[in-house]
Amino acid sequence: MADKLLENWFLKLVSLAFAIVLWFFVMGERRLEVAHIIPLEYKNLPQNLILANEVPNSVAVRISGPRALLMNLSPSDISIAVDLENLPPGVTSFKRLEESLNIPSGLKVTRVSPSYVDVKLERVREKQVPVKAVLTGEPAAGFLLDRYNVEPAKVTVFGAESELKGISEVTTEGVDLTGVSESFSQTAAISYIGNYTDLKDVKTVEVQVILKPDPNYFPPETTDQGAPVNK
Repeated sequence: MADKLLENWFLKLVSLAFAIVLWFFVMGERRLEVAHIIPLEYKNLPQNLILANEVPNSVAVRISGPRALLMNLSPSDISIAVDLENLPPGVTSFKRLEESLNIPSGLKVTRVSPSYVDVKLERVREKQVPVKAVLTGEPAAGFLLDRYNVEPAKVTVFGAESELKGISEVTTEGVDLTGVSESFSQTAAISYIGNYTDLKDVKTVEVQVILKPDPNYFPPETTDQGAPVNK
């Protein structure tokens, strides 16, 4: 047994000495501190729930350690993940984000900003609301707007339950009537931007504009040459 321990004792001694020197080199090397902006990932969002508050998509991190280790640390390899799996509706606070940071041993996180994040989850709901056409400008002289029709008359909005409660209608982009002298139809995009809601399927509607003659309009008299008569 002793003979086996003494075999290649010189090589073993050299290896031990090299390891000790390397350890002292790494541990005794000048320590630095670097700052990185790294992505904050939200994963495993439960089905039928939606993120319903403003959350940061990145954090500022300061990391200290030996120069050699820091120089080999690539910002693209660092991230923090917030796991939303099995969370119920409501607000959940995730604290001590630095514990989720994947960095090599020998390095130390000295600061994370923000150091925590509050996540609000809400149930996804749907709601049908009417579409209101936005008409701009005035028809040509002698014509008035009689009515307009929108097809489809209602569309479905989906998203965070609390936001849906405040939505009673959606509107189209402007349909210009300036100088129009006859009824017409026009495809118009629905102008809608929600914070935590969106249009489900239909993004455009058909707007039918019906004009009628203005009963109070009398065209100006003209001469035989077509010029208006001055009175």
